[in-house]
Amino acid sequence: MRGGEGYRGRQDLSYSVGVSAESAGARGLCLHTLVIPPGGRAKAHLHEDHESAIYVISGEAEMWWGEGLAHHMVASAGDFVYIPAGVPHLPANTHPTEPAIGVVARTDPAEQESVVLLPELDHVPDQLR
Repeated sequence: MRGGEGYRGRQDLSYSVGVSAESAGARGLCLHTLVIPPGGRAKAHLHEDHESAIYVISGEAEMWWGEGLAHHMVASAGDFVYIPAGVPHLPANTHPTEPAIGVVARTDPAEQESVVLLPELDHVPDQLR
């Protein structure tokens, strides 16, 4: 498969088409790349019943996670991030000029099927800065 074509996910992030049920008939996983532009961020969300793993290729991303997005972390190039199923999270790129680029693997072969938006948490990172 060749990457390159992209789509905007429900959580308002840009993904490239990778391995999924839609593109390859996958039954147990989805694998694609993600770009968070400088100053960009996702909508607060969780993946119901599906785990996610991320490898940061370049740049740096922050993530608020957990109940009420009470926890905060920073992931840089070379870091791995694990997000258990059902855990609320909100990734962001606070760098003014560099995109954050990563490879995302999820146990949801349908790419967006398990995304549950949590608009009541979208404001949390702004309050914590």
